[in-house]
Amino acid sequence: MNFVFISPHFPKHYWQFCDRLHKNGVNVLGIGDCPYDDLQEELKGALTEYYYLPHLDDYEQMLRAVAFFTFKYGKIDWIESNNEFWLEQDARLRTDFHVTTGEQADNIQRIKNKSAMKAYYAKAGVPTARLHKVTDEQAARAFIAEVGYPVIVKPDVGVGACDTYKLSSDTDLTAFFEKLPAVPYVMEEFITGDICSYDAIVNAESEPLFESMTVWPPSVMDIVLQQLDLSYYTAAELPEALRRAGRATVKAFGVRSRFVHLEFFRLTKAKPGLGEVGDFVGLEVNMRPAGGYTPDMMNYAHSTDVYQIWADMVTTNRRILPDSGKHCYCVYASRRDSHSYVHSHEEIMERYGKDMVMCERMPEMMVPQMGNQMYTVKLPDQAATDAFIAFVQQQN
Repeated sequence: MNFVFISPHFPKHYWQFCDRLHKNGVNVLGIGDCPYDDLQEELKGALTEYYYLPHLDDYEQMLRAVAFFTFKYGKIDWIESNNEFWLEQDARLRTDFHVTTGEQADNIQRIKNKSAMKAYYAKAGVPTARLHKVTDEQAARAFIAEVGYPVIVKPDVGVGACDTYKLSSDTDLTAFFEKLPAVPYVMEEFITGDICSYDAIVNAESEPLFESMTVWPPSVMDIVLQQLDLSYYTAAELPEALRRAGRATVKAFGVRSRFVHLEFFRLTKAKPGLGEVGDFVGLEVNMRPAGGYTPDMMNYAHSTDVYQIWADMVTTNRRILPDSGKHCYCVYASRRDSHSYVHSHEEIMERYGKDMVMCERMPEMMVPQMGNQMYTVKLPDQAATDAFIAFVQQQN
């Protein structure tokens, strides 16, 4: 099997996807914008060959790279980056090289455009917030007359909370339109709730081989814009209601042979037409692994190896690793250099060192969302999770 892995060096833990493919006997053919000598040794050991390109967004050069691998190794079986930024280009390459094990160029918009996702949620029977495609201020005011303030505005195609705003008044609305970005935007009614992701690896029949839930802060947007401290956790168990909603959403979107990260609101305030407190409401789909170190957190929470489960899905279309039966909470809490905290790094390590599974400085490009210094621990329950977050992030 010939697998072209796009940008295998970023995020840095993605070398593990390549490593597990390599261990499964796959020819892993990397294309990346990092010089070969600067790659991690673990990644070098997993790659059959590496093609360096200074600019991965140069599609003509990408075509040449895949064509070179095709000439040298034969037909390409998979093309994948597992990276939101490259999903559309991945699909275009698959289409051009007749690689059918993944999304195709003519069908990618349903998982890229937030406005296009609504119809598939409806097909799945999952409620979602009402949405308006932003055109002009008059039309926006008409939408707000229906749903009320506040509303959320965000790019129709975007990653995370980048360029996302909460509008709470007519003054905010006017200010937004005075500086309206050139890219298409959507406006949604505001929902009060926690963000819970259904994370899964699905086979070629859209059936889950692995499932997990991660609970995120109510507003990643506020964390980015207000530079708040980030904390989130992978839970020991997956609620049955989220399992049903996640599986129905995967089926409705017709997603096959992928790692998926589907976001839902768990309502903390009832919303007419959407649900009661505790109900799940669709937010958006991401047809790639969850960001940051979340795949590793899933491993720690469930005593498993999601990289191996994914590689086995690629090569055998089934799960080989059994459920460990050992499940706990894996919790991420970060701090910012710009804040002053009650407890020192040494105090954190003294109290939680035995439970610590990751502790490191975050790369500069991830600091706006993830913070400067992160601590990740394994804990037995929700109470211990809440206590850890409070201890790490208590400010002076």
